Amino acid sequence: MAAELSTSINIKEPRWDQGTFVGRAKHFFTVTDPRNILLSNEQLEKARQIILDYKKGVVTPGLTEDELWRAKYVFDSAFHPDTGEKMLLIGRMSAQVPMNMTITGCMMTFYRTTPAVLFWQWINQSFNAIVNYTNRSGDAPITVNQLGTAYVSATTGAVATALGLNALAKHVSPLIGRFVPFAAVAAANCINIPLMRQRELKHGIPVTDENDNRLGESSKAAQQAITQVVVSRILMASPGMAIPPFLMNSLEKKAFLKRFPWMSAPIQVGLVGFCLVFATPLCCALFPQKSSMAVSRLEPELQEKIRACRPGVETVYFNKGL
Repeated sequence: MAAELSTSINIKEPRWDQGTFVGRAKHFFTVTDPRNILLSNEQLEKARQIILDYKKGVVTPGLTEDELWRAKYVFDSAFHPDTGEKMLLIGRMSAQVPMNMTITGCMMTFYRTTPAVLFWQWINQSFNAIVNYTNRSGDAPITVNQLGTAYVSATTGAVATALGLNALAKHVSPLIGRFVPFAAVAAANCINIPLMRQRELKHGIPVTDENDNRLGESSKAAQQAITQVVVSRILMASPGMAIPPFLMNSLEKKAFLKRFPWMSAPIQVGLVGFCLVFATPLCCALFPQKSSMAVSRLEPELQEKIRACRPGVETVYFNKGL
């Protein structure tokens, strides 16, 4: 008879060492696995129950360590780390590759006319708004007004950037014009993410000690978290929006695409998808998910509170969001 699984495995942390880029990359290749979006509600609930029971010291009979880790990653892929609520399907990190490859591929195929730019930038920012809300840090609610402001501002910024650069690109090489969508996406990320997470900037995000004991809320931590997310999101989009333009510019001169021009969009989507399969987890891994900050860099009042209550704490930790 097999021995019962130990209850000492720390499933609050990822399976791999998050102090190294390789460990974080392995973690995010698992988190962003597109196959997770195909899991049924029953499978998600089963994984959730296994994890909740294990945290209480109850081991599901016959459970192996590999099955426990699989349940943990299924649970993490569908439930928010701070609120515990089930996340919107298309907002989950496992939906990033299929959703982004479709939207980005179409943005880069249909970028020449104003109606096409308006439509695909609107679709992209609608998707980004859902992702940014779904993967926000902390457990504080965000109002409908805040959501609306962020959504309208980011969409306006992206469309204005795309249309402005499109006008300039008419006077330069067609290859340069293919990079207009990337510039618009980068500009929109700089607008959308801070606005969607403005409550965190105003009121702060929860910070804890190394044992997850909550110490307070910090706006300084929120600034670091949001900056890291903006950088990783822009870099995440870079390969899929920088490599295909060169390939498509060459392919469209070939006889095949001249004969079958409708194949341009599927080929573009496929190229973007191939880039995103690797870029999404690798760019998520640039910064630790459980980010840290020295107590000395926090707001003065929070520093005083921590030093009065927990004098030995020199570093605080927080979920940066994705």
